[in-house]
Amino acid sequence: MYSSPHPPVEIPPTPLTEFVLAGAVARGARAALIEAGTGRTITYAELPSLVDRAAASLARLGIAKGHVCAIFAANSPEYVIAVLAVARLGAVVTTASPLYTKDDLKKQLQDSGARLLFTMTALGSTWREALEGTAVEHVVTFDAPAATPSPRSVSAFAALLTGEGKPPRVAIDPGDLVALPYSSGTTGLPKGVMLTHRNLVANILQIDSAGHCRHGEDVAIVFLPLFHIYGLTAIALLGLWSGATFVVMPKFELEPYLDLVERYRPTLLHVVPPVVVALAKHPAVANRDFSSVRKLFSGAAPLGADVIEQCTRRIGCVIQQGYGLTETSPATNITSEDPAEIKAGSVGPPIASTECRVVDAQTGRDVAPGIDGEIWIRGPQVMLGYLNRPADTRAVLDDDGWFHSGDIGHADADGHFFIVDRLKELIKYKGMQVPPAELEALLLSHPAVADAAVVPFPDEEAGEIPRAFVVLKRAATAEELMVFVAERVAPYKKVRRLEVIDAIPKSASGKILRRLLKDRPPA
Repeated sequence: MYSSPHPPVEIPPTPLTEFVLAGAVARGARAALIEAGTGRTITYAELPSLVDRAAASLARLGIAKGHVCAIFAANSPEYVIAVLAVARLGAVVTTASPLYTKDDLKKQLQDSGARLLFTMTALGSTWREALEGTAVEHVVTFDAPAATPSPRSVSAFAALLTGEGKPPRVAIDPGDLVALPYSSGTTGLPKGVMLTHRNLVANILQIDSAGHCRHGEDVAIVFLPLFHIYGLTAIALLGLWSGATFVVMPKFELEPYLDLVERYRPTLLHVVPPVVVALAKHPAVANRDFSSVRKLFSGAAPLGADVIEQCTRRIGCVIQQGYGLTETSPATNITSEDPAEIKAGSVGPPIASTECRVVDAQTGRDVAPGIDGEIWIRGPQVMLGYLNRPADTRAVLDDDGWFHSGDIGHADADGHFFIVDRLKELIKYKGMQVPPAELEALLLSHPAVADAAVVPFPDEEAGEIPRAFVVLKRAATAEELMVFVAERVAPYKKVRRLEVIDAIPKSASGKILRRLLKDRPPA
């Protein structure tokens, strides 16, 4: 068992919104949220009132403790206010990728039981068709509602901010649910991850204790999606609690991002491996001014030692890495920000109040330092379980509170962890989760496909891409099959390589032998 080198954190029994905004008013005119495109600014002094007004208006719409509100939108200052307003009422926020198809969104709305949907008019062609057969009663758009027919009443988020600003008093227990992000877990299709007020408050304090930010000083640019638990907890909620100024981008575009770096002089940049690769190698980065940046913080997927070295040399600052999962709120391990203490390729030791084990997946026994096994995690950031899926919960969360991550790695003698592979079948495309089972089911629905398997394929820019193998029962081209899938999934889930083979290798029990396919050289 590996314990954290950091002292344990004391977790207050404080609801999430009250905790995050505790120091806001005292920060006065300091900018909290800046809209990248327009420069529109919300100060810390203004933020609590906006949250309360939004919460009061949501209460008048009938949103109460335990109700689920979905957010299907790109990043914006309003996104953050909506999350805090929902939490203020003791309600639950479930976040959905703005790249979802109508079927993706409909499944999540139905599974979560969402009563209200926050969204954008630009995504109307998706959400209007997704609402039928769901419990959604109200739609609130972060921009002005379009004058087009909708199966539900649609109002503007701005209207929520004009009413009486006193939300009802709600008794919130630290163990109450507050967030319901969706994850494919170690295998299978997306499941609602039940995270509590205590989970998120704990993880904010745990990340902070690893030296993540400088209170009241940091300026950061937020392009990482807020629907992802990394963006929501480790960036937005932690940042507002600590007094950071956030410049909010709706999506990542390299040239505008570089312009913002030079305009707003950020001190801390949250990134993911594809962006680190771009900063290390893209010609557009040459001669740009990164002198204000003291460090990059990378998460969501492993980062190679070579890329780290290239990027740090070019940008001129340290890269701090974190590791975690949706099921752990997300952070469990973080490296030091002192280059002398960082081990190449490591994600660092466990963060405060966190224990880790490395376990032989076959025997369930702990293995020695340096030996690979499945990473198990225990701490106050570990989820309650998967919504309405007790069997799936029992498969990953044991009676002693250990979460079985499905990730393969090892710890060295100093307790620094290295992630080397995954037991899980999940593919990470630019940090986004792509469940092979979903793509396999789609391929099998094509009349020309007799059998199919999908595995990750290494890609320098994306980290991993979906690589499909199919057995045909009639003639079809690879391009035809990839287009068939692309028309039915979010863009990041597209199959990007496809090969026809004679048979899918399987075990005697019928399980796909993915390792044989992963190791197969490209055709």
